[in-house]
Amino acid sequence: MPANSQKKKFYALNMFDVVDVEKYLAYFSRLPEVAPQYGGRMVAFGRFRDSVAGELAPRQVLFVVEWESEEAFKSFRDDPDLADLHPLRESGAASYVWQTFDGLDMSDPADVSLDDVLAVLKP
Repeated sequence: MPANSQKKKFYALNMFDVVDVEKYLAYFSRLPEVAPQYGGRMVAFGRFRDSVAGELAPRQVLFVVEWESEEAFKSFRDDPDLADLHPLRESGAASYVWQTFDGLDMSDPADVSLDDVLAVLKP
């Protein structure tokens, strides 16, 4: 596959500590229904295991959401119809890290070329 011809992806990395399980579950239980309406799908979810390298303080939980585009992510984040949803996340979690990343479709890693990787690594 020619370099940079893959569909670009947009990812949101969420890492946090849980401070109120009930509130966070109220948020998280709605995500499988709500996120796809805005072009998002959860691709990873897990609990902290070990700090191998790096200076970022560990968080208890991580999840990654793949979005169709940055605009799709922003529509989820900023939609006033979800004004009751985001406070559940905010009050159920602490030490929240919410970062976004551009990426490549990795559904078939054999299709990723060195040029594709270089395009991600270069500023």
